[in-house]
Amino acid sequence: MWELTKAFRFEAAHALSGTTFGADSEEIHGHSFRAEVTVRGTPDPATGMVVDLGLLERGMEEVRKTLDHKLLNRIEALGPPTLENLSRFIWERLQHSAKLTRVSVHRDSCNESCTYYGPQG
Repeated sequence: MWELTKAFRFEAAHALSGTTFGADSEEIHGHSFRAEVTVRGTPDPATGMVVDLGLLERGMEEVRKTLDHKLLNRIEALGPPTLENLSRFIWERLQHSAKLTRVSVHRDSCNESCTYYGPQG
């Protein structure tokens, strides 16, 4: 069994209310995000690949365009723009591209990340 991880970066703004950060979090502010998409499988005997990374990259680029330089609060399908919802949002848009294992979203400047492993059950 193999796992492959491919990453992309995006810049985005958001505002979050109801956190212990108070007014700092409630004001619109931006972050640099790094998303990692991990797939698992056995390489195809003909290609030697678990997944064609070019195909996965196409899907990731579409997601990146949806998020990059956007106000995340305006992306209706996202819900509150938290790391948790970002990782789920990315999973939902890429789940048909490959057999996903996890999606992680990092805010490296804040030393924070969240990993989503897909729906339970």
